[in-house]
Amino acid sequence: MAITTASFGRTAAGTEVNLFTLTNANGVEARITNYGGIVVTLRVPDRAGTMTDVVLGYETLAEYLKVTPYFGCLVGRYGNRIANGRFVLDGREYRLAQNNGTNHLHGGLVGFDKVVWQAKPKETKSGPALELTYVSADGEEGYPGKLSVKAVYTLTAKNGLRLDYTATTDKPTVLSLTQHSYFNLAGQGEGDILGHEVTICADRFTPVDGTLIPTGELRSVKGTPLDFTASHVIGDRIGQDDAQLKFAGGYDHNWVLNSGGGKLALAASVCEPRSGRILEVWTTEPAMQFYSGNFLDGSITGKGGKVYRHRFGFCMEPQHYPDSPNKPAFPSTVLRPGEKYKNTIEYRFATR
Repeated sequence: MAITTASFGRTAAGTEVNLFTLTNANGVEARITNYGGIVVTLRVPDRAGTMTDVVLGYETLAEYLKVTPYFGCLVGRYGNRIANGRFVLDGREYRLAQNNGTNHLHGGLVGFDKVVWQAKPKETKSGPALELTYVSADGEEGYPGKLSVKAVYTLTAKNGLRLDYTATTDKPTVLSLTQHSYFNLAGQGEGDILGHEVTICADRFTPVDGTLIPTGELRSVKGTPLDFTASHVIGDRIGQDDAQLKFAGGYDHNWVLNSGGGKLALAASVCEPRSGRILEVWTTEPAMQFYSGNFLDGSITGKGGKVYRHRFGFCMEPQHYPDSPNKPAFPSTVLRPGEKYKNTIEYRFATR
């Protein structure tokens, strides 16, 4: 078990950024930077014990600063979309950046993925950990309240990368934090993810309109290409003539988890048959976005000179429902003074 720290460069404003390497006794390695809390590298074994990096990303800070589709980052204040970049809270309207067509996406123009967090590496009973903290000012990106956030990554002895979020606010606000790693269990840059086998512990999803905003309905997955209650290969039904798949260009939907949130529970499992690698996603959140890399288009060259083409990575983003601030029937994302926000996400790795 070990933690090391190295320089990762400086931002345009001259702020120093570091790269922290967490290693457990099994040789599993996570490299995380305090710029955006990005998981830069995650090396896990295949069935033969060969270690491979299974997350998409870049080798340098300069590349992350230039362009990134949220590779590996912490997402906030609000993961996913808010319709028309607006919401009403306690009778007051708040306006946010419309950075995804007319909608607000992943916290805005400078969300938590684009700020430098204060970092403290530490050794814990559970494994090497990196504690990241950030104070988001009242009004930042249009959100009310001074928000104090802590995000702790822990690399566990059982080959899990765990993320524990906590937050408090001094004014009523809305909050839904997530993690946005792009996985390819065959190895980053090693072809598309269409052969991965996926199971999602959800009987329902939130159908979307043409701008990927939920309609407000909770729809059964039964009889649809979004039914992953039993294991299915991602590529089996992704090209079906289905309105929901057409809206998103593939899978980019929010599944309503059967666990209901509130306790750590299995949300999904993914297997890559050739390597034997298995990813389990555990969360305390009530929902999860499964995204099949539809907007990757070959314009990005990542680590090792690998070109990231269409569907070369997938995301599993535990979260609250998208657009919840505008959907009173959805579980509330309101955080008030005196309350403490808590959210745990764990990506567990195994083989078969």
